[in-house]
Amino acid sequence: MTVRPAAPLVRRLVTVAVLAVVVATAAAQAPFRITYNVDRAGGRTRIAGHVFNDAPTDVIDVYVTAEAVDGNGKVVARGISFVSPSIRQGGSAPFEAAVPAPPTAMTFRVRVSNFRQGLGSLQAP
Repeated sequence: MTVRPAAPLVRRLVTVAVLAVVVATAAAQAPFRITYNVDRAGGRTRIAGHVFNDAPTDVIDVYVTAEAVDGNGKVVARGISFVSPSIRQGGSAPFEAAVPAPPTAMTFRVRVSNFRQGLGSLQAP
């Protein structure tokens, strides 16, 4: 009697799980709009703006990542900032992020890098 190894099945399951996480992460960023201004004073760059929650539910523990990008599209500096403990459905919250300003930085971009989906809208008692 020959026993077939389960490695191909395990490999397939791991591949499916990884793809599901990648798709869920990409889809999770969709409910946000971000507006911001860049102030390049001194050796650091200050990025200030607002995160708008266009999701059908409230979101909690929201963070943004601001990145300095060179002329080739390579990220040359990064800053992470906590935005808000909660943003109501249809609401917004301000943020500020500091990013080192290397001379090669040509542009800056900001994205929501972490949040948790609420179970509905936040209700006051």
